[in-house]
Amino acid sequence: MAIIKPMVRSNICINAHPIGCAKDTKNQIDWVVSQKNKKGIKSSKEGNAKAPKNVLVLGCSTGYGLASRIVAAFEYGADTIGVSFEKEGTETKGGTPGWYNNKAFDKFAAAQGLKSSTFNMDAYSDECRQAVIDEAKKWGVKFDLVIYSLASPVRTDPDTKELYRSVLKVIGKEYKGPALDIVNGKLIPDVVAPVAEGDDIANTVKVMGGEDWERWFKYLLDADVLAEGCKTVAYSYIGPALSHAIYRDGTIGMAKKDLEERAKVIDSMLKKVNGSAYVSVNKGLITRSSSVIPVIGVYLGCLFKIQKAAGTHEGCKEQIERLFTERLYTADGKVPVDEEGRIRIDDLELRPEIQEKVDQIMPKITQENIADMIDLEGVRKDFLNINGFDVDGVDYTKEVTDMSAIE
Repeated sequence: MAIIKPMVRSNICINAHPIGCAKDTKNQIDWVVSQKNKKGIKSSKEGNAKAPKNVLVLGCSTGYGLASRIVAAFEYGADTIGVSFEKEGTETKGGTPGWYNNKAFDKFAAAQGLKSSTFNMDAYSDECRQAVIDEAKKWGVKFDLVIYSLASPVRTDPDTKELYRSVLKVIGKEYKGPALDIVNGKLIPDVVAPVAEGDDIANTVKVMGGEDWERWFKYLLDADVLAEGCKTVAYSYIGPALSHAIYRDGTIGMAKKDLEERAKVIDSMLKKVNGSAYVSVNKGLITRSSSVIPVIGVYLGCLFKIQKAAGTHEGCKEQIERLFTERLYTADGKVPVDEEGRIRIDDLELRPEIQEKVDQIMPKITQENIADMIDLEGVRKDFLNINGFDVDGVDYTKEVTDMSAIE
């Protein structure tokens, strides 16, 4: 029995609140249902021939992956299979936030009569691919949408069994800038992002690039579990020029460029079922890792304040709801893309008038004025929400008696 409070070490929250995680998942579901009602979105069962019926979400437990599963199920009425690798909660020991989110999703989906199955497995493994294929065949369904939202520091090559590690480093010359201590609201000056060396770039591409995404489609096509017209989407980020050195032009950026190249390969593979593959470039958001990257935390705090004032701020659920309704499932059936064939839902973030204001404000931010210059409270709330803390509607003074329960 204990009252659970966030334990933050080096800008990373290392514990989770079971009730808070479940409530945050429910809050996202409730918002998505409100959009369904407001926009009159119909499921395939309600006569919408364009709506996805059976959706596979790889990396389903948090962030954009969880939001994708929620929108597919609760706005479009799809049955879903999700995959993520989580630490399970026990009566006395806490699990990872994603484990609680998955448990809550399955519970709320069942209450709505939606079929769902969640695999707590390494999505990079061939054993996981086979388990998903077996489940689809057991259900007697074929996937018409596959979301690829995996992010991991490590990946084992299924053929060689060699372990690869991804790193967030710059290429060419050292990069430094201020980071944000989110909990204490302080600037950490001159945080250095190291320069990639040796196999850093190749290893990061191996983990975070598109090789595994492509391998999934070899398996899914061979097993004949993809529906006619199947779409697949992987998520990426480009961001503003000020972050390109650390992100777009760094090791992670190289992996994301590989992802974009692989999308073209997968798109060709999907011609077999008249399907298509896309990379969706999404907005920058507070994640478990973005807060410790030089400049990114400060930039996002600045961006959030400007976008909230402009009425264009979006979180994960808003981004993905717009991806589905305004990109993937449009009235005319066409998916709008940029000149590189990418879906852009970072359009509101990168509006010139928004970025001009960011460029004006960022150099003026100091320790003395940071609380006024950026949306510190919004950033902090997003950071804590990821782990089930500071979630609206939760009594945090109440003792938790079972760390495996979500109610």
